[in-house]
Amino acid sequence: MSLTVHTEQRGDVVVVSVAGELDMATAPQLQDQITDLLDKGRSRLVFDLAQVSFCDSTGLSVFVRAKNNCDEAGGVVRLAAPQRGVLRILEVSGLVEVLQTYPTVDEAVAGEPTPAS
Repeated sequence: MSLTVHTEQRGDVVVVSVAGELDMATAPQLQDQITDLLDKGRSRLVFDLAQVSFCDSTGLSVFVRAKNNCDEAGGVVRLAAPQRGVLRILEVSGLVEVLQTYPTVDEAVAGEPTPAS
């Protein structure tokens, strides 16, 4: 399965909507999009994961790298609306503690104080 990535500016936040399987074959596509956003000075990112059906360790590393790069730039990374399987991977890996995860895109964009895990 392929991966599609769409971005939408919402105020000072860029919502990065990802759909498909995020794995070794497709992660570079998302990484390239993130690098492009960072190069343009966009460091407040919300990843809409509602349409991500699978995410492996390579995909997780893309989010960790994005968080580190955005932190350095004074920005933030938030994950929104992960499907049950993806949320489980985040929980098992311990990344749900590191990557702010929200039940909806709107809550992630608003940066509600109580992320849901």
